[in-house]
Amino acid sequence: MEREAGPEGARRALGRLVEAVLASRGEANAVFDILAVLQSEDQEEIQEAVRACSRLFGALLARGELFVGQLPSEEMVMAGSQGAARKYKVWMRHRYHSCCNRLGELLAHPSFQVKELALSTLMKFVQLEGVHPLEKPKWEGNYLFPRQLFKSVVEGLLSLEEDHSLLLSQFREYLEHDDIRYHTMQAASDTVARVTDGRPEVPLTFWNNAFTLLSSVSLPRQESNLSSFYIKHEGPSDKWKVVHLKEHRKAFQVMWLGFLKHQLPLRLCKKVLVIMHDSILPHLAQPTLMIDFLTRAYDIGGAVSLLALNGLFILIHKHNLHLPAYLVAAFAKRLARLALTAPPEALLMVLPFICNLLRRHPACRVLVHRPRGPELDADPYDPEEEDPAQSRALESSLWELQALQQHYHPEVSKAASVINQALSMPEASIAPLLELTAFEIFERDLKKKGPESVPLEFIPAQGLLGRRDDLCAQHFTLS
Repeated sequence: MEREAGPEGARRALGRLVEAVLASRGEANAVFDILAVLQSEDQEEIQEAVRACSRLFGALLARGELFVGQLPSEEMVMAGSQGAARKYKVWMRHRYHSCCNRLGELLAHPSFQVKELALSTLMKFVQLEGVHPLEKPKWEGNYLFPRQLFKSVVEGLLSLEEDHSLLLSQFREYLEHDDIRYHTMQAASDTVARVTDGRPEVPLTFWNNAFTLLSSVSLPRQESNLSSFYIKHEGPSDKWKVVHLKEHRKAFQVMWLGFLKHQLPLRLCKKVLVIMHDSILPHLAQPTLMIDFLTRAYDIGGAVSLLALNGLFILIHKHNLHLPAYLVAAFAKRLARLALTAPPEALLMVLPFICNLLRRHPACRVLVHRPRGPELDADPYDPEEEDPAQSRALESSLWELQALQQHYHPEVSKAASVINQALSMPEASIAPLLELTAFEIFERDLKKKGPESVPLEFIPAQGLLGRRDDLCAQHFTLS
């Protein structure tokens, strides 16, 4: 190719080459000149070459001029006796493959403009390959998606050397499409498994890139919302996994479990725990599978333990986590003991929570149904024991709740008296009580309306001294 000065010259020269290749198969070798510019050191020339490749191979895909099926080796086909049309399609398919490989390399280019253009071009090819597949369907109505090409895009985004947070923010717009989101989860799972397999230490950059991508995936709440597809199909079939929310939830679960089973940096672990309750647990097919990660995080201590408690609470409260009875009993006893010195606004939340634990774990109801509960100085529970299994909580009773029935605040006394009756099966909702403050309780008490008049004496007084005046007058008269 005759190189013209400047990016404008390169654009015109590349444009002529593209037109020549599209106009005649005899000019096919001009593709080498186009691909050569992709290797340029000049940023603007690279961008013009990417745009030229987008036009050229986009048109060839749409016209069906690339070989469809398992791609044979170029040397074998060229040396064989196949027809010229087949040889041309195989040869051009190999050039297309080289182009996509180079575009994947450009995702790591120093210039963000080059990265962004390479990403958008690769995603354009993903869309075109979806409409004009380069593989033959195994059966009629088979769902085809360019998995290999798309997987190379995800692998390029999950770099081990470079922070791709800005490029991943550009990729986020594609995740609004259900099919892209589904295959992103699968490709991310495969990439994390490949990178961590047999590698003694994974760079922090990779973990950060992976978390940025994974945390960008948000599933819809209802299956009827699965209708936005990046690759348009004439009629989606119910047999396709991509159209079912339960399959998305399975892929979402595999993705996060594969990520969280590794020893993550502490800072990243905190980021995961912050979004665990709102962005991860609600979308898992089996939320209780997160128990291993959450218990490991809880054992770290400090702020990480506090963050892990939020996720553990959700598993207990909403997903009926099958915890050992001794552990639930120790937790309930610790809360009950703390409740003895807690303010009313905290007690109004803690007491229903303890009752909910007893509803959810019938084995712990022995704490309130002992024939004779231990006296204060004979409580076998050891509040100083760090190991719940050794605290002897199940041998104790919730006498603290009985003591709180004598609390000065009537609402606290009422909440503690619930254990005197058989616990109803529906759990009490504590959501409205989570943000209750002392000021709100005080204001609520002030707004209560009492009786209009309070009787102070059975016989109302008459006159200044009432009936005593009349009796004194009678006494003086008789005398």
